[in-house]
Amino acid sequence: MQAKTSTVSASDGTALHVYEWLPDEGTPVRAVAHISHGMAEHAARYARLAEALTQVGYAVYANDHRGHGKTALPGELGHFGDGGWKAVVGDLSRLVTSEMAAHEGKPFVLFGHSMGSFLVQCLLPELSGRLAAAVLSGSNGKPTPIASAGRLVARAERLRVGPRGTSKILRALSFEAFNKAFKPNRTANDWLSRDEAEVDKYEADPLCGFECSTSTWIELLDALGPMSSPEQQSKIRKDLPIYIVAGSLDPVSERTKGLDQLLGAFARAGLTQVTHRFYEGARHEIFNETNRDEVTRALVSWLANHVP
Repeated sequence: MQAKTSTVSASDGTALHVYEWLPDEGTPVRAVAHISHGMAEHAARYARLAEALTQVGYAVYANDHRGHGKTALPGELGHFGDGGWKAVVGDLSRLVTSEMAAHEGKPFVLFGHSMGSFLVQCLLPELSGRLAAAVLSGSNGKPTPIASAGRLVARAERLRVGPRGTSKILRALSFEAFNKAFKPNRTANDWLSRDEAEVDKYEADPLCGFECSTSTWIELLDALGPMSSPEQQSKIRKDLPIYIVAGSLDPVSERTKGLDQLLGAFARAGLTQVTHRFYEGARHEIFNETNRDEVTRALVSWLANHVP
C-alpha cells in the first residue's frame, strides 16, 4: 500500500514529514491511529502495521521525529535540534490534535514504539481524556540506576565532543550492550528481532541505526524520570484502555522487568483498563519479529474489543 506523504509545519516552523495510510476507497473510516516510531529509525518502517489497521477501517498516520527520517535536516540525523525533547513531544501533540480535528468524532488511538512509546507516555496526562486507547510497544517504566548513571555519562560526553557530537561510550552503554545479550552476534542489531531478514533490512537502511548526538541522549534520558513519576501517571484518565506489548527477551525493558514496574505504577495510579502481553522468546521490534502476524492479529483483536 502506497502512503500519502506530506509536510506539516511545527510551532517553530520545522517541516515534519508525515505519512498517511487510508482504507480502500469506499471503505468508511471507523477509527484513527497515529504511530510514533523509535530511536534511530523512521515512520515508513510501520507500513506493514499500518496496512493491517487500514484493513479494519483505520486511518493511520505516522511522522518522522526531529533528527529522524525525512524530517531530519541535512547533517542533523540523530540530533533533535535546539528544541530538544520538549519540541518532539509538542510536535506529536500538535499532529494528533490536527488529525483528531480532521476526523472529528472518530475514536483515536495513539501507538508508540520504544522511544516513541516514551513520547506517548509523556502525552497521556494531557491527551488521555481525548483518546480511545493507547498502545505501548517495546517500552519501559521508571529509569533504572544504570539509566540514571547514563545521564551523567552523557553530560560528560557532551563536554568532550559537543552537543552535536556522537559518543562511542554512549553507543556501548545502549545498543551495543543490548546486543551482547544475544551472543554470538551475527550483526550489530541482533537484539531487534529473531528474523534475520528484518535485521538485514534495518542494517541496509541509511535512515536506521545511526548515531544520536549527546544532546539527544541527554534529552531522552532526562525525560524518563518525570514521565514515569506518580504525579504524572495520576493525571492519566483512569479508564483509558492501554495495551502494553513486548518480547520477553527485549533488553530495553530488561526482559520485561521494567514493564512489570510500569504495570504496578499504573495500578497504583488507579488505571483500570491496562492489558499486557509478553511474547516468549521475542526481542525488541515485536512487529518485525518472526511471529509478527500473531502479534498484529492480537493487536487488531484488542483494538476491536476496546475501541468503540
